[in-house]
Amino acid sequence: MTTLTLPPNPTPHNTTPSANPADSTVSKHTLYGIGLAVLSNVLFGVLFAYSSWLAPLSGTQVFVWRIVAMWGVLLTFLLMSGKLAKSLTFLANLKTAKQWAWLLIPTPIFASQFWLFMWAPVNGQGTQVAMGYFLFPLSMVLSGYVFLGERLTRLQWVAVGLAGLGVAFEIIRTGQVSWATLWVCGTYPIFYLLRRKQGVPALTGMLVDTSVILPFALAYLLWVSPSTLAMVTGSLSMALLVAGLGAISVLALQTNVDASKLLPMNVFGMLSYLEPALLFVLSVTVLGGAFEAGMAVSYGLIWAGIGCLIWQGMVSLQKSRKQKLKSVMAV
Repeated sequence: MTTLTLPPNPTPHNTTPSANPADSTVSKHTLYGIGLAVLSNVLFGVLFAYSSWLAPLSGTQVFVWRIVAMWGVLLTFLLMSGKLAKSLTFLANLKTAKQWAWLLIPTPIFASQFWLFMWAPVNGQGTQVAMGYFLFPLSMVLSGYVFLGERLTRLQWVAVGLAGLGVAFEIIRTGQVSWATLWVCGTYPIFYLLRRKQGVPALTGMLVDTSVILPFALAYLLWVSPSTLAMVTGSLSMALLVAGLGAISVLALQTNVDASKLLPMNVFGMLSYLEPALLFVLSVTVLGGAFEAGMAVSYGLIWAGIGCLIWQGMVSLQKSRKQKLKSVMAV
C-alpha cells in the first residue's frame, strides 16, 4: 500500500474529504487497483478456456507447455524489470535445509492446481473446478481461524455455515462431491499458509515452482510425448498460442499482485469473486459443461455464503473509511 503524508497545518477549507489531496490520491490508486483486479480475473478466465483453443493437445499437454512458456516469460520479465536480483537475494538468504524444505513443499500443490486448471475444462470438470474456487475463500477463512487464530464475525460464521449446507446438499444429491472441487478448496489454503509462513514473494515463489517443474515438463515433451513437441514447434499458430499462454499467465499473476498492493484487502477480496463467476459462466457456455437443476440449490447456498462475506467486507470497509475520515478531520 502507498503511504500518504498529509500537508502540515491544513487550513479549514482543505480538511473536507473532497478537498483533501490525500483522499484524491487514494481514490486514484483505488480506481487503478480495481482496474488491475478486474483485468487479472478476466485473464484467469481466458486461461481457463485456453485448453480448448490448443486442441488437439490434451489438458496435460497444455499444462506442460504452460509451465515451459511461463518459465521463459517470467524469467524474461524479471530480467527486464530488474526484479531478478531481489528473487535471487531472497533465495540466497535461505541457509538451512529446513528453510528450503518449507519453500519446496508447496510446489507439488502448485503443480497439481495448474494441471487441474488446464485439464478440467476439456474433461467435463469445469463447473466442479469453478465450485472449488467459489469455496476457496470460505476455506481460507476457516484456515485462518484454525491455524492462525483469526476470529470470525457472525457474518463469516453464517457464510461458512451456508457453504457447508451447499456442500452437504451436493453430497446428498449426487452421493459424492467432485474430487476436483475438494482439491481446489482443500489444498490451495495449505499452499498459501506455507508460503505465508516463510514470507515468499509471489513472483519469487512462481519462479521457484516453475524452475522445479521445468525439467519434468521438458522430459515429458522429449520422451513421453515427442509428437506434441513437433506439433507446436512445427506450427507458427500453435507456437504463438503457447507463447501467449505463458505471457497471459505471468500478466494475470502480476496484475493480481499489483492490485493486492493498491487495494484494501476487503475490496481486493470482494473483487476476487469475479474469477470463479467467470469460470462458472465459461464452463456452462463456451466449454459446454453440464449444469443440472439440482446444482442451483448447492450453488445458491454457496453464493449466499459468498454474499455474506461480501457484505462483511463492505461493512469493514465502511468502518475503515470512517476511521480514516476522523483521523483526517482531527489533524
